Amino acid sequence: MDLPAQTSGEVIDQGIEALQGLLGEAWEVSIEPQPPLPLHGDEGWDAVVRVLSRGDGIFTELLVDVRDHLTPKGVTQLGSTAALVRRLNRNSALMVFSPWISPKAQEELRRREIDFLDLTGNISLRISRPAVVIHTQGAVRAPASHRSAPSGKPLLTGPRAGRLIRLLADVKPPYRATELAEHSGLSLPYVSRLLDALEDQLLIGREGRTVTSVHWQDLLRTRANHLDLMRQTNPQGLLAPNGVQQVLDQLVDRQGVIAEGRVLVTGSYAARPVAPVAVGGQLMLYVTPDKKHTRDVVQELHLLPVPEAADVLLLRAPDLGVLQRPRRYDRYFQVGLSQLVLDCLSGPGRMPAEGEKVLAFMEEERLWRTDSLSLLSRDESHRLF
Repeated sequence: MDLPAQTSGEVIDQGIEALQGLLGEAWEVSIEPQPPLPLHGDEGWDAVVRVLSRGDGIFTELLVDVRDHLTPKGVTQLGSTAALVRRLNRNSALMVFSPWISPKAQEELRRREIDFLDLTGNISLRISRPAVVIHTQGAVRAPASHRSAPSGKPLLTGPRAGRLIRLLADVKPPYRATELAEHSGLSLPYVSRLLDALEDQLLIGREGRTVTSVHWQDLLRTRANHLDLMRQTNPQGLLAPNGVQQVLDQLVDRQGVIAEGRVLVTGSYAARPVAPVAVGGQLMLYVTPDKKHTRDVVQELHLLPVPEAADVLLLRAPDLGVLQRPRRYDRYFQVGLSQLVLDCLSGPGRMPAEGEKVLAFMEEERLWRTDSLSLLSRDESHRLF
């Protein structure tokens, strides 16, 4: 769902209309002309909305704070305001209105018992007098008009972001931006800005300039939520005349165009060893973006281009960083586990469920993470072929 840019007043009006539509004619939702006493030292709120039960005249006042962008870190700053509102008047509650609120920010709002509403349909409202409970789900992904990052911070969508996010997931902290820039091959200013954005999302924790914690499960889920595997890899559909298993056999101990790390298995076939739920599906193979390399792989694996009913998909890596830190399985190479999760969670059909199973395996088996950047060789970090 796309949304045009909106003023605070427009967001409030549309939010009130949404609440009124959900509650029906037995309720009245309106803006109060005068707010209650302000909170000392706080910026206050943008409107006071009264929710009135027409039957008995009981009402609650919602102190509405309109936010264009609300990060999970920004939610933590609202916690004390919400608590103070509840202490001052038990018939009042803080509520956030926004064009769109991310799932992570919604989670943080619920944790602090702060009501919220966004214009895509994500609404959580729970008041005791009059008794009202509303929970609806809207857009999980940001509308197109809401995808620009505030304060000039980079988004989590680009190929360069994926390179840094995988490094954060694959290697245990602590480390600093300078070390991450060196090992990722990214510029220090870009890394610093992206770390700021990740901290806003509560996906990493820092003490000073040092990253001390990485919530790698949420980090990978958030990154995948910004991706569409099929759109970003421009897959080429192919037929394996002698079956998919023979293609896998041909990947074993080969040299040349399908040498180590230059053709990597991903998707359901790569998930199968760690996620038994993964069955069937197309064999997905990453190749480098080089067109000649793709043609050579098709020829060497004896694959036939087909317009439909393909059983093999060649995925062109949007950034050669997806080929970094592969893992070996049954004598052929697959993408690293962090890349596998990103591919599955952003893929079609059953793949997201397979991605969750891979995540569950990774949470139980922690040996896949490298203990420190110092143990990650420069060649391994920059192996971009």
